[in-house]
Amino acid sequence: MSTARAFWLAAPGVGELRNEAVPEPGPGEVLVRTLYSGVSRGTETLVFRGGVPDSQHAAMRAPYQLGDFPAPVKYGYLNVGVVEQGPAELTGRTVFCLYPHQTRYVVPADAVTVVPAGVPAARAVLAGTVETAVNALWDAAPLVGDRIAVIGGGMVGCAVAAVLARFPGARVELVDANPARAEIADALGVGFALPAEAAGDCDLVVHASATSAGLTRALELLAFEGTVVELSWFGDRPVSVPLGEQFHSRRLTVRSSQVGAVAPARRARRSYADRLALALGLLREPAFDALLTGRCRFTELPEVMPRLARGDIDTLCHLVTYDDSGE
Repeated sequence: MSTARAFWLAAPGVGELRNEAVPEPGPGEVLVRTLYSGVSRGTETLVFRGGVPDSQHAAMRAPYQLGDFPAPVKYGYLNVGVVEQGPAELTGRTVFCLYPHQTRYVVPADAVTVVPAGVPAARAVLAGTVETAVNALWDAAPLVGDRIAVIGGGMVGCAVAAVLARFPGARVELVDANPARAEIADALGVGFALPAEAAGDCDLVVHASATSAGLTRALELLAFEGTVVELSWFGDRPVSVPLGEQFHSRRLTVRSSQVGAVAPARRARRSYADRLALALGLLREPAFDALLTGRCRFTELPEVMPRLARGDIDTLCHLVTYDDSGE
């Protein structure tokens, strides 16, 4: 038995580092030393402020979460590390795991996915977010030549835009109220517009701004019988959306997409492991580095997370780095 350090939400708005006992890996298990973890800003800051509704406590549990909402809880799911002990085919390999922010940990060997050649370890923390984008596009089923808007230039919205940037013949526009997101859109290879200037007549709008105004604008941009795929997680906040006006006469559709289940269109033929492996393969594209816009050391997380939750730090994926000792 050895000791690691982990980041815990001690109370809503208060984070701390705690010691964690790490057992020796048994048969079929791996010991992973963390290289990088990532803060999924939307979901994790909602958890940090205690905003998970009571009705969603079970649905929102992360795979290796300890504790219960609202707190104390160890939460997170973007972790990349090196296997120090385990089966020979995994020892020494860089792997991705849906594990919280912790210096070392033991999990079943089938809980880690090998990061493919050509994907830097730091970029690989985006795998969980790109997996969300893949699932959303399985739900959305865009067609060649579609006119598509992605509303919300946060981590998830930018991941969706990055995947769509290589979709044949599509007109893809990232829409965000922050004009600084234009630089990100350019790096991803898609267009950019402020909400008032966004191109309409869209076949598909992917909404990821987590605002009522964004969802309203998504409906306004749709063509006849167009579809909004809703990716935002609003938590405990009420949402207002105009379902009068032209909603019925234009036969519009709003459908949810959530990564917790494989999209129905692929559920019979793709597993969770298949979906994650696809996401990691997509990360060979260097343009995804544009989503890594913040960085701190693991030991700084208790001070940094409140700033992320307040919006004091304008970042997409906030990268957490660990030194050779795991801290």
